[in-house]
Amino acid sequence: MLPGAPLAQLPPDAVEVGRIADAWGVKGWFKVAPYSASAEALFSCKHWFLLPPERGSKAGSGSVALLQIKQARQHADTVVACAQDIADRAAAEALKGARIFIPRSSFPAPAQGEYYWVDLIGLAVVNRQGVALGRVRELLSNGAQDVLVVAEESAGPKPKERLIPFVDAWVDSVDMETRCITVDWQPDY
Repeated sequence: MLPGAPLAQLPPDAVEVGRIADAWGVKGWFKVAPYSASAEALFSCKHWFLLPPERGSKAGSGSVALLQIKQARQHADTVVACAQDIADRAAAEALKGARIFIPRSSFPAPAQGEYYWVDLIGLAVVNRQGVALGRVRELLSNGAQDVLVVAEESAGPKPKERLIPFVDAWVDSVDMETRCITVDWQPDY
């Protein structure tokens, strides 16, 4: 994937955090499109693992490249970075579209009452009466708030989904130890 960049194994706790959008300047810098509005995870980790743009690519195929990041910073609505093995614009352009993974263990600790989306995916969701509503399949942001996409656990091909705003008015508690979210939400909503 990268001439001169070492090949690596993708860490077991790797999380996809963004994509390389394009080259930036002539000295090997590149633009990153982070998946989060807060790119702190990108700034805190100095080793990024890259996979090709295709989702079907597997880490075991020898296609994981390790970038040693020298510097990363916010630039308007994107992030710009430079890496040890990327010396010029042509090398930076060769990275375009690559998916960036970093180990979850290198994310900064969230503040009290804050959660990384990746940590919420898969958590069970129950209401105040103890009725199981499903598991968090993904999260969405509609601009005003984040929304849990909760899929019922059913044998059918298309499980029923609920969209529950991830705000204090509807979410009573998030228990990471028991991997459960308690909500003020009825099964027929």
